[in-house]
Amino acid sequence: MKKASTTQTIRPEVSPNASTLSSKSTEAGYQKLPAAYRPLEGKTKRDPIDYVSHLYPSMEAFAQLLTLRFDAKTTRHSYYRQLGLFVKFCHCDPSSISEEQLRDYILYVKTKKNWKPKTIRQAAAAARLFFVEMLGHEEWKVFSQIRTKDHEVLPAVLTREEVKQLLAHIRLRRYRTPIKLIYCCGLRLSECLSLTIHDIDAKEGKLWIRGSKNHKDRMIPIAKSMIEDLRRYWAIHRHPLLLFPNVGRGDNDRSLTASRMNAATRPMPVSSLQRLMVEARKELNIPACTCHTLRHSFATHLVEAGASLHTVKALLGHAHIDTTMIYLHLTHRSEQESRHLVEALSRDLPR
Repeated sequence: MKKASTTQTIRPEVSPNASTLSSKSTEAGYQKLPAAYRPLEGKTKRDPIDYVSHLYPSMEAFAQLLTLRFDAKTTRHSYYRQLGLFVKFCHCDPSSISEEQLRDYILYVKTKKNWKPKTIRQAAAAARLFFVEMLGHEEWKVFSQIRTKDHEVLPAVLTREEVKQLLAHIRLRRYRTPIKLIYCCGLRLSECLSLTIHDIDAKEGKLWIRGSKNHKDRMIPIAKSMIEDLRRYWAIHRHPLLLFPNVGRGDNDRSLTASRMNAATRPMPVSSLQRLMVEARKELNIPACTCHTLRHSFATHLVEAGASLHTVKALLGHAHIDTTMIYLHLTHRSEQESRHLVEALSRDLPR
């Protein structure tokens, strides 16, 4: 296949004789995925800096500070939202709020609203940025008094047999292929649906994940059998850029569906696969199963097979090894090894 253009055109041209994915992806041929091609992730989060008006001038100044401080729009949105919830609680300009009012608010969300520790820490971080760094209340002691400890809740994980059962249950190839890829490479849902034909290096057996969480890129191995699955799937729609284009609305005739996918300007929306997993979970009577469950299952099965935590950390794109260590608690291998060690310690001791 001729190398497709990745410029921000609606439909880059592609050779009509192309039948397979490019066997080699190069840095020279890669450009950042245009905004028009990025997957839709449900309700769009607005950037506070783009608000036409703010409730108070101090909130507008906070929106500007967030823009200077953080690159991720989701972070700016979340911090601004936390300040908005505080304002709703106090019914006044946040710049006039006292330390006692802030303490009362943290106590309220912790004891009455029963917020999770992570959410409380986010509220405290937003408040610290607003009151200490922006307004200069360095003497406030409330921030050093806030302590929250995460609840140790282990994520759901499927067995390998359940993964096979799930994939066999999904009849349509356009849904089964991305679900299978998420499991086989441990991808986040948005990472999978954002993939382009330039992200696959078939010759080297590599898959490039571009601009993922925290704006990081990573390279991970991909099985030859999975590459062949992607080739067969791409041959159906032959989109000049996207691996998983949106099918759109219309007749379910195969040729018409392929034509709409070829002309798509966006990837498949995340909600499509999310709804599919909900239905599959009910029909297969699996207690908990989402697209992210497949990522957890990938990591757990790798650890069970003997992969080191550092290897799994790199494949998943985790920033800290502590995040990866949770998969030690999910594996049958760790249980067996612990039992073996206990038996070894107890063996041959005096009775």
